[in-house]
Amino acid sequence: MARIPYLDADDLAEEDRELLKRPINLHRALVNSPGAARNFGHVGTYIRYGSKLDPRLRELAILQVGYLAKSDYEWSHHIKIGRDFGVSDDDIRDMITETEGRNSGLPRLDRTVLRATREMTNEMKISDDTFAELQKHMSPELLVDLTMVIAFYNAVVRMLGSLEIDVEDSYASYLDEFPLP
Repeated sequence: MARIPYLDADDLAEEDRELLKRPINLHRALVNSPGAARNFGHVGTYIRYGSKLDPRLRELAILQVGYLAKSDYEWSHHIKIGRDFGVSDDDIRDMITETEGRNSGLPRLDRTVLRATREMTNEMKISDDTFAELQKHMSPELLVDLTMVIAFYNAVVRMLGSLEIDVEDSYASYLDEFPLP
């Protein structure tokens, strides 16, 4: 059960109601602070719609963060969103294999993005070797965007956990398909 109330559009001032155009529990909790919700949304919107980073790689990185954090909410939501952006069920299984320290056979760039995500999540930075490998495939703009994705979603899972945001019933089936360890 969430530690703060989930608000609905009717609970908000008229000028803040657009913050719940996607009324998922995370947004319904964040609108307790409309300013924070608005700025959170700006970064999330850039990541999803403004960045030139390959959306499949973006979603693999987000899934990696959710898996490492054991965040039911993030994991379930981004299984669905990832599929919308080209992540296959085999990609999800391969990401788990990579997390377990085994080579999944994913393309080299995919494996490097997942390794960078694990390093930044667990060690707070991407190692020199991993960064050098990413530089072979990505421009500085894409490197900044990938780093932003990883950092932002590490912040998201910490918000989800600290506020104890509940997984909506419509996303629960994804946890049955791909249970977290």
